[in-house]
Amino acid sequence: MPHTEVPPDGTDHRSPASSEAGHTLFIDGVWGPAASGHTRTIRCPADGTAVATVAEAERSDTERAIAVARRVFDDGTWANSSPWQRGDLLLRVSDILVRDRDEFARAESLDTGKRLVESGYDMDDIAACFRYYGKIAGTDPGHVVDTGLPDAISRVSYEPVGVCGLITPWNFPLLQVAWKVAPAIAAGNTFVLKPSELTPSTAILLMRALAEAGLPAGVGNLVLGAGEQTGAVLAEHADVDMVSFTGGLHTGRTIAASAAATVKRVALELGGKNPNVVFADADFDTAVDYALTAIFLHSGQVCSAGARLVVQDEMHDALVDEIVRRVELIRLGGPFEEEAETGPLISAEHRSKVEDYVAEAVAEGAVLRTGGRRPEGDRFTNGYYYLPTVLDEVQQGTHAVGEESFGPVLTVERFTDEDDAVRIANDTHYGLSAGVFTSDPGKAQRVAGRLRHGTVWINDFHPYLPQAEWGGFKQSGVGRELGPAGLREYQEAKHIYQNIRPGPQHWFSA
Repeated sequence: MPHTEVPPDGTDHRSPASSEAGHTLFIDGVWGPAASGHTRTIRCPADGTAVATVAEAERSDTERAIAVARRVFDDGTWANSSPWQRGDLLLRVSDILVRDRDEFARAESLDTGKRLVESGYDMDDIAACFRYYGKIAGTDPGHVVDTGLPDAISRVSYEPVGVCGLITPWNFPLLQVAWKVAPAIAAGNTFVLKPSELTPSTAILLMRALAEAGLPAGVGNLVLGAGEQTGAVLAEHADVDMVSFTGGLHTGRTIAASAAATVKRVALELGGKNPNVVFADADFDTAVDYALTAIFLHSGQVCSAGARLVVQDEMHDALVDEIVRRVELIRLGGPFEEEAETGPLISAEHRSKVEDYVAEAVAEGAVLRTGGRRPEGDRFTNGYYYLPTVLDEVQQGTHAVGEESFGPVLTVERFTDEDDAVRIANDTHYGLSAGVFTSDPGKAQRVAGRLRHGTVWINDFHPYLPQAEWGGFKQSGVGRELGPAGLREYQEAKHIYQNIRPGPQHWFSA
């Protein structure tokens, strides 16, 4: 276990996942170190303190995990198990998540720097995800197809895909894991999970929960480490039948290209540059409040963040002035500071990328209204903090509109009328989410119907439901997570046709 100084308040900020330092690969039901013995120290982005030491897998570790998952799937015992039993297992995992909510939330906050209250809400959503898939596992036995023939029976059944490689990001570590692991188990697959190397602690805790709930050895396997030694192997390996990835567009393209060599199934959720469209007839205070939560929760490190405020000319000046005033009141702090409203960025490297993004936007003509720098004060010195930032008068076609900052940066664009709003909101190569704020129900529905985004909120921003599909249009990804379609991603459809009165056809001469 790494040495970690206990802060003056007496709280031990080591992660609950750090109890067996370096023995954090879970392969074939056994916890162990990397074959090389290499480890990685996980540090809290809020203050740089070490919170865990975990194994750093290499290619051989990933290949061993794949071989185990392949063997266990091909054995058939798990794949052919009762879906109701698999559902019951997922319900037990949900109960464990509720029981150990505080432990999971604390580990998540230590890895990400996210406020503890936000991590707690995430745990509730994660438990709900496992509960949802636990309840629907086994509820769809397939369907009979009418052949139109008296002597034939035709039916379509759904079977597991096989071995799944699951690759997840650092911003919502366990939430994104749950969106993949729960349906993969419900469908009867085996899997190798590769969480972000920056935030592995809750994935470790989840594997312990799965084992406690009764997941057979080898069904679920965990490898930790850099992408080249883990995620890349999952994408290219011939024994992996499907790879599901959530993360950046560049990496997603690389994974898709690697997966193409073996023509494996690919599911990709690649983020977005999401418009939040505010019409002049929207309730002013509501629009201001949601504009803030749309982008500044978790310091903007949210794939569906409303980073583009697209506001009608008549409301622009008053709305942006009030948003700027409110932004300057936002309190930054670490995960366990009760007065904090948002936290640090994940790393020094990521903060530098956000700084470069803002500098380029200003160079392109954007008006910096507030923020645009690191906060002052000794309390922020060791963390990766960046002030909430507003860039006004941003023009279409610029880098600031087209690309994600994935940080606490709100860009503001103007529009004139309904058609102009739709045109501007759709002018992006992404298409993950969007918001529409208006007091006109008809306008809300018209605009929502015309937006090319996978999720559209009306007079709201950010909520999602386990039972409703999640995913993007265009370069925001391929496939869907959550809902019934999220389960289908982990299933193969098989058509079985039976001639119940077989006999010679005499097509060819005897």
